[in-house]
Amino acid sequence: MIQILLSAVSISIPLLLASTGGLISELTGTLNIALEGLILTGAFTAYIFAHFTGSIFLGVMISLLITVLLSSIQAFVTFKLRADVFIAGIATNLLASGLITVVSFELFNNKGVLVFDNVRKLARYNFPIPSQTIFTYVAFILVIICYVVVYKSPFGMHLRCCGKNELALASMGLNPTFYKTIAYLIGGATCSLAGAMMTLSLGSYVPNISNGKGWMALVIVFLGNRNPFGLVAAALLFGLAESFSNYAQGAFQVPTDFILSIPYFFTLLAMVVFSIISHKKSKFK
Repeated sequence: MIQILLSAVSISIPLLLASTGGLISELTGTLNIALEGLILTGAFTAYIFAHFTGSIFLGVMISLLITVLLSSIQAFVTFKLRADVFIAGIATNLLASGLITVVSFELFNNKGVLVFDNVRKLARYNFPIPSQTIFTYVAFILVIICYVVVYKSPFGMHLRCCGKNELALASMGLNPTFYKTIAYLIGGATCSLAGAMMTLSLGSYVPNISNGKGWMALVIVFLGNRNPFGLVAAALLFGLAESFSNYAQGAFQVPTDFILSIPYFFTLLAMVVFSIISHKKSKFK
């Protein structure tokens, strides 16, 4: 049981990182559906640049810059060129997936799994939570920073005002597009960290390693009631669902395909429950 809980914490961290960036975008009134592609970009670039530079730290930093650059392109297309936000997000996901395949083949003549001997797995620490990487503590620190910035600073007030009433923000002489763009860039940075954790913890890059986690992160934003600390609880629930499915593969005589579908079934169930609760709240108001 303890092992399932510890595994759930590890699994929840990429979800928590990605959903933190997704929350910032949502608070500005723009849902960023490109989280999946941004996680994938972060995962691939962090691993290959850790290989090229011989440093995990440099690999993560270069990955962060590249993923933020991709987010800035998405923001430019969305807010400056007035593209539909959902089409731009889907295009970003497709671009990331396709470009990674092309780059992987051109550089390494390989479209599949990448394993480099000079890139070691991330070290794990046993305090205060056993068997966790540095990204676990980074994620929790970012949640605290997110809460302080969003709810205790003028910048956070402007972010939330952007989502609730753009005209009111503009009347103060502030540019709503600026805040939406910043939100996208923050999302790119947190998704980069999420992807980097996945590949560097595994010690290899696996195609489609994001495996729907960007979409799960969007669900977590709403299931966590659009609150930084709510994200922690929601991400842990998803982590428990996936951790249990991993455990169940060897513990129960159940078809593997059914067991592997547990996290996605849980995602669907969470959205249904959230919709019912939201509907009841709206009727009460």
